This record gives sequence, C-alpha cells and structure tokens, in this order.
Amino acid sequence: MTSSGAYGSNSWELLVSVDHQYEEEQKEFTLRVTGDLHIGGVMLKLVEQIKMPQDWSDYALWWEQKKCWLLKTHWTLDKCGVQADAKLLFTTQHKMLRLRLPNMKTVRLKVSFSSVVFKAVSDVCKILNIRRSEELSLLKQSEDTIRKKKKKDKNNKEPATEDILNLCNSPVSSGLSASPGLYSKTMTPTYDPISGTPASSTVTWFSDSPLTEQNCNILAFSHPICSPETLAEMYQPRTLADKARLNAGWLDSSRSLMEQGILEDDQLLLRFKYYTFFDLNPKYDAVRINQIYEQARWAILLEEVDCTEEEMLIFAALQYHVSKLSSSSETQNFTGESEVDEIEAALSNLEVALEGGKTSNILEDITDIPKLADYLRLVRPRKLSIKSIKPYWFVFKDTSVSYFKNTESAQGEPIEKLNLKGCEVVPDVNVAAKKFGIKLLIPVADGMNELYLRCDNENQYARWMAACVLASKGKTMADSSYHPEVHKILSFLKMKNWTMSPQAVSDPENIDMKPECFVSLRYTKKYKSKQLAARILEAHQNVSQMSLVEAKLRFIQAWQSLPEFGLSYYIVRFKGSKKDDVLGVSYNRLIRIDIATGDPITTWRFSNMKQWNVNWEIRQVAIEFDQNVSIAFTCLSADCKIIHEYIGGYIFLSTRSKDHNETLDEELFHKLTGGCH
Repeated sequence: MTSSGAYGSNSWELLVSVDHQYEEEQKEFTLRVTGDLHIGGVMLKLVEQIKMPQDWSDYALWWEQKKCWLLKTHWTLDKCGVQADAKLLFTTQHKMLRLRLPNMKTVRLKVSFSSVVFKAVSDVCKILNIRRSEELSLLKQSEDTIRKKKKKDKNNKEPATEDILNLCNSPVSSGLSASPGLYSKTMTPTYDPISGTPASSTVTWFSDSPLTEQNCNILAFSHPICSPETLAEMYQPRTLADKARLNAGWLDSSRSLMEQGILEDDQLLLRFKYYTFFDLNPKYDAVRINQIYEQARWAILLEEVDCTEEEMLIFAALQYHVSKLSSSSETQNFTGESEVDEIEAALSNLEVALEGGKTSNILEDITDIPKLADYLRLVRPRKLSIKSIKPYWFVFKDTSVSYFKNTESAQGEPIEKLNLKGCEVVPDVNVAAKKFGIKLLIPVADGMNELYLRCDNENQYARWMAACVLASKGKTMADSSYHPEVHKILSFLKMKNWTMSPQAVSDPENIDMKPECFVSLRYTKKYKSKQLAARILEAHQNVSQMSLVEAKLRFIQAWQSLPEFGLSYYIVRFKGSKKDDVLGVSYNRLIRIDIATGDPITTWRFSNMKQWNVNWEIRQVAIEFDQNVSIAFTCLSADCKIIHEYIGGYIFLSTRSKDHNETLDEELFHKLTGGCH
C-alpha cells in the first residue's frame, strides 16, 4: 500500500481500457484519481501513461455499465457519478458503419457514434449530397425479416466488397466539422434538372463532400434492375402485422449509435422516415430524388404499399422508361431552358401540402368560396343485400357535401349533409372499365360511415376528388392547392389511359425487356412474360416522351396518390380494448385500423391535436384532441418512443418554411420528440 499522504486521502484507482490498433501494446491502464478530477484531466493522465505516438483528438471516454459517453470534459468524476467500480473505454467517436441506401447500394463510411442520431444522419447526408436530412433516419432491420431472408436463401452471404461504395476518406468521417447541408437562393445549380447528371466540373455543392463524379452517378442514377430471383428472395410483408414489423427498428434520434448498441461496421438501413418531401428541386436534388424514387420503387415491388393492377402497370412502365434512359448515353446531353421551365412548373404539383405550415399569402375571399354541383351516383354498401346505386343532385360547399333528389329540390333541405373534415378519401378507379369512383370513410361516433360517389368521366372525377381530398384536411376549394390537385389527378388518369401502338412491340429496343423486374411477384405468377411485356409497353406509350428526372418525379407523384402512401404501421392495444389493433401514422393523421380486415375504424388529425405525452412507467402514449376527445394506447410491435417520435417529428416538419433561412431548429426537434411535454 502506498501511503495515503502521497496521493491524498480521497484518491482511488480507475480502470480504463484503450481501444487502439496496436495488438502487442498494453490495452488496460489503471489511473490514480480523485473525485474532483475533471474528465479532461482523466484523458490527459491516460494519454501521458499510454506513451504511444498517435492522434488522440477523436477519442473520448465511454462508460460501459451505464452505456453513456462522458463528453462534458469540464465535469468532474463526482458530478458524472464515476466511482472505482466503473469500467471506462477510451475509444474513437467516429467509427466505420455500413449503410444500405434506398437504392439497395451499400456505402461504408465513418460516422459519429457519440453524436445523437439526428446529428449523425445530418452528417451522413452531407457526405451523400442529400438535402433535408431531417426527412431520413436509420433503421435496424428486424430479426424476422433477416431470418425469413436467410430461410429463402440458404447460401446467404454478405454483399461482395465491390458492391460496397467506400467513402471512408470523407472529411466528416475524419471528425472534421462539415459545412451546412443547405443552400442559398443564389447558389449555382449542381445537376442538370432533366437528366440528373452533374451540371459542371464542380460536381457537388457541399464543398467538403467526398463524392467523385463516379460515386455521384452511383447515388443519383437508377441502376440495372435486379433479377426476379433476387426479388423473390427479399422479405415481402403479407399482412398488416408484417408491415408493422418493418417499422419496429427505427433508432432513437435523441440518443447516439453507441448508446443503442450499434457496433463498428454494423449494417443499418438509411431510409426516408417522414413522407413529407419538402422543396424537391432537380437542380440540387439529383441524389435525393433518385433515392426517394428508389424507396418508392421497392415499396411497390415488395408490396409494402398496395396498388391496383392498372397502377402496377403504370409503375412498371415508368420504371422501364427510367431504366432505358439511365443506361442510355443520351442522358449525358444537356437540355434546353424551356424543358427546364416545364419541369419546374410540374414540380409545384409534387410537394405535399403540410398542415400547420405557412398559409398561402393569397387571402381567401370568404364570401366567394367556389362550389361544385352535379349529378353523381351514390353507392351505399349493404351488408345483407345488393349495393344500392342511385343518382342524386350533389352540392359541394366549404368542406361538406349535401345531396338532393334532383336540382329542383336543391333549394330546400338536403336528404343528407356529410361533413368531410377528417374523413378518409380513397380512389376507386379503373380507367379501362370507365369506372371513376370516390370511396369516403366518414368518422361517426361508433366508427366509420362508408359510401361511394360514382362520377361519369375523368374531368368530373378530378374536380370532385380534389375537393374531397382538400375537405378531408379542412380546406376549401378556394385554397391555392385545389387547381394543382385537379391537374395532378388528371395527369395520373392520363397515364392510365393507354392504347397499344403496333411499333412499340416490334421496336428492337423493347425485345430484351425483362417484365418480371418491373412488377411485384403477384403479377409474374398471374401472367406469362410476353403478356406482361405487352401490357407494360402499352402503358409505356403515355410516358415515353418524359425526361429521366420527370419520369422519376411522376413515379413519386403516383406513389403519393396511393391510399396507403406514407402510412407507417404499429400493433397497439388501446386503453379499454380487449384486442389488438393496428395504428397507422401518417404525415397529417393517425388511423386506427382493424387488424383482421384492414378496415379503418377511426381517424384523428394532427391539426385537431392539443397535446400528447408518454407515461414512461407503463409505456403508454396518451393524446388529447379538440372536443374533449382523448385516446391512450400501448405499443406492442415496437418501443412506444418510436411512435412518440413519429408524431413529434411530423409536427416538427410541418413548421418548415421556404421563407426562413434554411437552418434547422434541432432543439425544437428534440423538444417535440423527446417525451417532455
């Protein structure tokens, strides 16, 4: 024993392991410390004792038992609660991580394991040239999906090294601070908005991005479609419960990778978590647009989101067109300004209007809100008899639909007045069969009242459908988004309306098409290859003149038009209920769904939400809405923090505005998603 006088009566021994690359060198060190020594002093003492010539600037202390970083170097050991039984690891804060991108390419790069995930994702997006990093997050693949994949492929191997894009020399990876991943209104365009190719020798607008032109092309271009065999080996959700499993693995944005058990060289999925793609611009967003397109494409191919056969053929035609243009050298040519303007005009229709965002500067004239009036057919499903289909005179005003026996009786009381605010609006369309229907699920006290409106033609359908969609969000036809919504619906219907041109099949370029690569497995089982190819080529006639970027944007737009778009599912148990339900979380609402039938039971909109919180002891999420409506549930398929963060995250994203300077309020994000309300 050394006399206590030599070290001071309060000193004690602290064991620290050092994570360095020298195999033969000592890994464990014992330091004599006192409780009032600060963390910086501990690291200084340690480095002096190690006596190895190395740059220790990226190193920090990790507390094994508490699973936390000791990053506040001015805090003392006493303040941190570190005592003699603590096991500390002196390790690098930036470590290698493999990230699988939406286009199924894997990148390997250094990521901060000590920053919260929100910040780590922001740094990764700067490296990859993806703006609006707040829309993305990291997902740990569920054990079920990995197990099922391995059952399908007994020889499952890690991707070959040539499939991995190594970005380990990036400045952010080295621990240096990166420039902001946002742009000024006067910045020089980086990409050709038609083809998505880098616009000049200054390939990227992040001055510190390590992307070479070749790497940029890997991320910004859609590459040859995988084989049908590969598609068959991938995990495909069959039920709502399967879809809920896909969303169980989102990492907590307010904690670091290390705190969540992620190890060096682990593989995570980088995905768009929030389906509100703000300010998409082909001049700056070639990588972002391509990765959103790829995430949408795989969601369709793996049936993570449902669509009709007619819609599947449009998606197939657009994919075929994108793959043709991507492999063609023609995409390298720069294009004229007029086409750029056309695409920019089309872009305005692509943004999802965020509730709670900045309202339009054009004041609505309340005395002159437009109305629709026309004969439509009303269909009410009957449980024990045939559906009743009757024509009525319908009048759409404000956010309500009223119907009358005929035009003459429209001056009196309606047969029924339906308030569409908060309802679910689902297209019920088959263009080939001339069926233009709108399915409405209207909230009532004991669930949802289901009815259908049948329109006579495309134009009538587009006007009424757009009015219903806006009314469901509490907006009237006076809103500036009404006409773009009508235009968007008509352009989607136009893509569905095709006729076969004889030269399409005989075109030598089309003979080598592999139709199985563009549709989900359900359709490859239903049709022969030649039949599928012919139908995809029919649909391709309507999209064959599109540029590469426009085709991707149209694909994203069509995906956004699907009823299930943007819904993330979780299995929950509502307070007072004896059975499990599915909760769908979207950018503007929560939907309670029957787990057996898949039918919506109730919808709650974020715009009506007063407050929400979590009881962390019983892991219960409680939400209060207007008109004294309260709900509470526990989450069975994931940690309740994930749902809580989803709700707070969507509300945070709805506060974004193009008018503000483009710095993110990270503090507000953590306040809304962290659980303290």
